[in-house]
Amino acid sequence: MTDWKEESLTLTTPYIDLLQLLKATGNAVTGGDAKAHVVQGLIRVNGELEFRKRRKLRPGDVVEFQGRIRIAVLGEAQDTASE
Repeated sequence: MTDWKEESLTLTTPYIDLLQLLKATGNAVTGGDAKAHVVQGLIRVNGELEFRKRRKLRPGDVVEFQGRIRIAVLGEAQDTASE
């Protein structure tokens, strides 16, 4: 059983691409680092392996990284921490 590290990112735009999300959450240091994670098959989006580097992520999407980090993509209305 995997102990997931739960993270979230609240969008202020309609979407964010996968590489930007990995960098914004600190799970990739550079764009090249983020691309390598995708090419190596370390990323799942909504449970499916994802190999598209520019995959557009929208509120409600869930990204799994290296089988141990789960990142929920939130919209501004879903951000309950700011209430």
